[in-house]
Amino acid sequence: MGLQISEIVPKTEISIESLSGKTLAVDAFNTLYQFLTTIRQPDGTPLMDRKGRVTSHLSGLFYRTTNLMSKGLNLVFVFDGKAPEQKEKTHEIRREMKEKAMAGFETAETIDERAKYASRISFLSKEMINESKELLDALGIPIIQAPGEGEAQASYLASKGDVYAVASQDYDSLVFGAPKLVQNLTLARKRKLASGLSVPINPEMIELDKVLETLQISHEQLICLGILVGTDYNPKGVKGIGQKTALKIVKEHKTPEKIFSEVAKEKPVDFDWKEIIGLFKKPNITKDYSIKFKKVNDEKVGEILREHDFSEDRVKGALKRVYAVKEAKKQRTLF
Repeated sequence: MGLQISEIVPKTEISIESLSGKTLAVDAFNTLYQFLTTIRQPDGTPLMDRKGRVTSHLSGLFYRTTNLMSKGLNLVFVFDGKAPEQKEKTHEIRREMKEKAMAGFETAETIDERAKYASRISFLSKEMINESKELLDALGIPIIQAPGEGEAQASYLASKGDVYAVASQDYDSLVFGAPKLVQNLTLARKRKLASGLSVPINPEMIELDKVLETLQISHEQLICLGILVGTDYNPKGVKGIGQKTALKIVKEHKTPEKIFSEVAKEKPVDFDWKEIIGLFKKPNITKDYSIKFKKVNDEKVGEILREHDFSEDRVKGALKRVYAVKEAKKQRTLF
């Protein structure tokens, strides 16, 4: 679900080229779910190999990642660990949504209807996660396993300057303290929606300092704003409070105690806001990690993808583009 503050957050459109040579921490689960949702066959079912195994995640991961590598980007993938107990309500809502979508999919009478429901029942299995890690490792890309929320861990890397920015479609990294957030990290110029329609997209940069300056609030107030509109720890937030109203409230009442006590006078606050603020300020992250890029193991990459019926020529072509960039870097270094 993620934090819903898109209406009030200032963004700057950027080019992929402007990120060349920079290292970005990718929210792995967020990215893999994008692939499972959008990379599908015309009837809405995911891509599969001859054995009936889903390959949408591997297709998106390999082709998008190598495309970005060929543009000079350095990527670090951060995987989720155990989610906090407070996130269980969000998981329940997601399960209910998938159950409804599954029922709609089974009773749909047309391909268009099936496609609409199919994109809502994506499921990321342990096997898919392990396959993704294996492929990334073969591509020489560092993997960091977070003990808790991957986005919190990625935000920590960015706050320490170990990466330039966090790459995610969600806004949560801002409340976790990431200085920079990059959305729409893709070379594609259009994104296909669940409805089947396509919308134009370009990479966008969101900078925490600019967000706070534009909204004229502190980082703590941004956390409070997020809680009012709803986070993964308190889905749907406070009923009847949208993004602009939440901004007005936090600017008027300033401190968390005053903000939530005033809101509680008129609306039910059925969550522990102090506990949620603590989860954002002191998330479960590890400081014991290393970021080391390795050479691409093209034999291993080929082995993994051949197992899932990928075109050998397309795989070789994608890897050639990556090698071309690495060779160009070597030449620049020599000169």
